[in-house]
Amino acid sequence: MQIEVNEDGIRIDKYLTEYLDTSRSTIAKMLENRLILVNSKAVKNNYLVKNGDLIEIVGEYNEEITIEPQNIPLDIVYEDDDIIIINKPSGMVVHPGAGNNRDTLVNALINHTNQLSDLNGYIRPGIVHRIDKDTSGLMIVAKNNKAHQILADMLAHHEIKREYIALLKGVFLNDTATIDAPIGRDKLNRKRMTVTGENSKEAITHLRVLKRFKDYTLVRLKLETGRTHQIRVHMQYIGYPVYNDPVYTNDKCTEFGQFLHSASIDFLHPITHEPMHFEAPLPTYFQNFIEALETEE
Repeated sequence: MQIEVNEDGIRIDKYLTEYLDTSRSTIAKMLENRLILVNSKAVKNNYLVKNGDLIEIVGEYNEEITIEPQNIPLDIVYEDDDIIIINKPSGMVVHPGAGNNRDTLVNALINHTNQLSDLNGYIRPGIVHRIDKDTSGLMIVAKNNKAHQILADMLAHHEIKREYIALLKGVFLNDTATIDAPIGRDKLNRKRMTVTGENSKEAITHLRVLKRFKDYTLVRLKLETGRTHQIRVHMQYIGYPVYNDPVYTNDKCTEFGQFLHSASIDFLHPITHEPMHFEAPLPTYFQNFIEALETEE
């Protein structure tokens, strides 16, 4: 696993807690055991990362997390010898981390099959990309390393087309829009991302209005890039945050979390090269909320 640093002056153990979903003490042990390298060299846990550093995770430290199969129902949209397409429910964490090694998508996947790629380590078997806990919808899972590597390369070159449906707060007046605004870590709250010109990466989101309601707008969003929290950050930036988002609004939110759904995905199959297209309907809670808005009109 490789991480390209886009910030300056942060201790590496603190920086990596947000990427590896593990504790600073475990990261310190990985650094001590030369399982983490910076620009191909070993560093101490107080090393301050620099913009442009390349962090490599070259081994695993297995002391803290054990992962057990769990018989959790999976909504499998498609499966063959190389890939699985999952419709993930809102509220499900994708993979285990320190202090949270149960009830994740990975626990369900390893119960479903013992054929999963291991390129991303033992706590992320098969996971090519992830979506936030409270974001629902389509994800690609790789069943072998060859498919995983090809899919990862396709993601890096923007060859996998993903579209989302979101309910925004407020009435968005234009029918379409493109948000081209770089995203980086929020210095005031490191659990959040923000639009910034400092230590940031290009981020482009295309928006199309599906329906307007009295106080909300239902939109379809297409990503050109795949930055952390990209849609949620961009929607807040333009003044129409995703409804019920506990991180990017100041509102009291329900347990369902943000109304954001990975609705469709298009790509060429990594092995057969056949065009693949999948769609997933809105979660029941999301759909019922929309129907309630329609009855108010």
